[in-house]
Amino acid sequence: MDAAEIRSDWVGQTVDGFPLVEWLGGAGNLGVFVTELHRPQSQKAVIKLISANEGEADWLIAVWENSRSLSHPHLIKIFTSGRSQIDGVSLAYVITEYAEEVLSQVIPERALSADETREMLDPIIDALSYLHTKGFVHGHLKPSNVLVVDNQLKLSTDSLLFSGETLNRQPTQGSSDGPLDGSGTITPAMDVWSLGITIIEALTQHPPEWNKSNGRAPVVPESVPKPFSQIAMRCLQLDPASRCTLSDVKSLLAGNGGSYHGPIQHLPGDAHKFSKRAPFKIPVLWMIVAFLALIAIIAVMNLRSRMQQSVMPSESSGQLSSAPSLPQQSPAEVPRGSVEKGAVLGRVLPDVPRHAAESIRGTVKVVVRVTVDASGGVTEATLASPGPSKYFARMAQESAQSWKFKPAQADGHAVPSVWRLQYQFRSSGIEVTPLEESP
Repeated sequence: MDAAEIRSDWVGQTVDGFPLVEWLGGAGNLGVFVTELHRPQSQKAVIKLISANEGEADWLIAVWENSRSLSHPHLIKIFTSGRSQIDGVSLAYVITEYAEEVLSQVIPERALSADETREMLDPIIDALSYLHTKGFVHGHLKPSNVLVVDNQLKLSTDSLLFSGETLNRQPTQGSSDGPLDGSGTITPAMDVWSLGITIIEALTQHPPEWNKSNGRAPVVPESVPKPFSQIAMRCLQLDPASRCTLSDVKSLLAGNGGSYHGPIQHLPGDAHKFSKRAPFKIPVLWMIVAFLALIAIIAVMNLRSRMQQSVMPSESSGQLSSAPSLPQQSPAEVPRGSVEKGAVLGRVLPDVPRHAAESIRGTVKVVVRVTVDASGGVTEATLASPGPSKYFARMAQESAQSWKFKPAQADGHAVPSVWRLQYQFRSSGIEVTPLEESP
């Protein structure tokens, strides 16, 4: 069934006590309104509504809650999120800071000056660098997501992606997130491409021409001045591995001289809006990118995963299924003082709603540590690695409590054991890799 449409005539109604004050725009199953917060004093905010069933809503809220944990002066703050209904339409909603200006509203009226573009890039690079160190990719960098809040430039945070996962689509023609590598892996290079597109659009009022079918990179207009033309050209390489880094962009800006004199300390209220009379005055604090460390951790986890037997989901997800037990030795064959590992006898897979599964981008990994008693039952299931989603972490933990095991043996007697169950949630299904830590 198609999702219900969000309507502009909902102005005047409330969502969990938050009034819909003004319609800002939307299309189909998404709508954006102005609302008001009353904590501790009245404050204008933005509420985004998405019509979604229970599974979809839980997934969206889990994504928003992960973004809510981020704290950076150049990222839009998420106040709260939840589920509600209007006129019988089930909704997921998220409430964020209200922006006085949006870059996409300025560009149709005028192009930014070179100085404004330079000062715009500092906070964007700062925010993207922070996201990358936290394991996120913005994934939607474009003028409509570059905003000004209380004279401070900020990036949107309600649609972030998880670095290292797989994007289940290739960007469309003219897309601001650009071509991916052969595996479709989400990496910071995705944001670098978008940065190049945004630079050109800010300076020329139009995104660059790009015919995806001819196998060539987008054309950087001759009207784009240096160093922005150099930066854009290096950002817009078709091969993600050939694109420059955010550090390279910073170096190119610094090497051009002019009004840029290196890093500036953050000072409250030191920023200006998009203005015809004054350029940006937004300072920046550069953070060291730790993305390589994240890649190393993922590589180690994948290596351990490949060493274990992969257990694919059954068609009747959520039902207890039988698994062949390992050949058993007779008591006479077990040497005295020996230890024999246990085995999985039955597993229960999470029953993921279809719409929640279809909303997964790439792979959501969760590791659950279970304590197994001498009878083979699970006595405790704790999250060893909850992953990026509280929703899927909870589903994994609940399913792990119902697993059944062949007990480990010590000196011919059944003994308790500890197992790690690594869940991998994908839109195509669930895979679980069991690993016995100790009998």
